[in-house]
Amino acid sequence: MRKLLSYIVIAGNIVIAGLTCSLVSSCGIYSFSGTSIQPDVKTITIPYVEYTALRVNPSLSNDLTEALKEKYRKLTRLEEVDVDGDLELVCTVAGYDVKATAVTANEMASQNRLTVTVKVEFSNKKYPEDDVSSSYSAYEDFDATLSLDAVEAGLCETIVEKLVEDIFNATVAQW
Repeated sequence: MRKLLSYIVIAGNIVIAGLTCSLVSSCGIYSFSGTSIQPDVKTITIPYVEYTALRVNPSLSNDLTEALKEKYRKLTRLEEVDVDGDLELVCTVAGYDVKATAVTANEMASQNRLTVTVKVEFSNKKYPEDDVSSSYSAYEDFDATLSLDAVEAGLCETIVEKLVEDIFNATVAQW
């Protein structure tokens, strides 16, 4: 009798877990990755990130484009298409600047800051109320005794991660 009772409890727990999963997934707009995409939105278009900043970083557009595509591919169920996606994410690197952030007593820079600004136009063809038009900036500080060339790749990698997270959250996670 005791064995039968424990089987019933286990079966009940399995049924409850199954019902909970089906209820969560049947809503369609929530997921475990934190996105809120309507169930009838199936595709996304992410064109190559344009670069209009005055200071040039030749690899930044490509790095940002690939990081965005990877983020949406990993954390959403959306299929990436070249044109006419239900969602479209158009980004432009509008700023790439280095400025001193800390100055010594001798009026020499001791810290510099690399800041990247990206202009984002996100459109949802099926739900235009979800459209986003905004700019996002991220920065990293570095020791002024180092040249930008020496630290640029590592700084940009961290900055791209921050920008991609901000853009993703603003567009499909809607945080």
